[in-house]
Amino acid sequence: MRKEKTVDFHLKWTWHAISRMYNLYAGQEDMTMSIGYVLLNIDLEKGTPATKIGPSIGMEPRSLTRMLKTLEEKKWIYRETDAGDKRFVNVFLTDEGKKRRGFARKGVIAFNKTIQEKISPDRMDTFLSVMNDIKDAVESTTSETKESILSKIKDAENV
Repeated sequence: MRKEKTVDFHLKWTWHAISRMYNLYAGQEDMTMSIGYVLLNIDLEKGTPATKIGPSIGMEPRSLTRMLKTLEEKKWIYRETDAGDKRFVNVFLTDEGKKRRGFARKGVIAFNKTIQEKISPDRMDTFLSVMNDIKDAVESTTSETKESILSKIKDAENV
């Protein structure tokens, strides 16, 4: 099968194009697309538990820890230990962080507006439905593979 005929080629190629576009935009404010996503996922008023940020954007804990440290050094965020439970740390935006978050938000809105102008609502609904189906198929395959591996491990233990 030629790569141009595979689903993953088109998903990856499109995502890289979007990523490059966002990084060019974010670079104007000494940011990256990943930084923008982190800032967008911090609640403006209540802050957000550090443990909730990574999963909401698909970022590994180690990468998130490094990024939060960098954002703290830039004084875009600050952390507070939860008064009720010292195990939890909430992340809050500083005034500068809120400004940068606003910049990231404008970029996301502009991109989505451009897409909405170029793609009809019906085609967009179809696209989102297909993307959901692909995600479900991937999750199902991943789950089946995990179960198959676990089953093989259990079988090997019984020998």
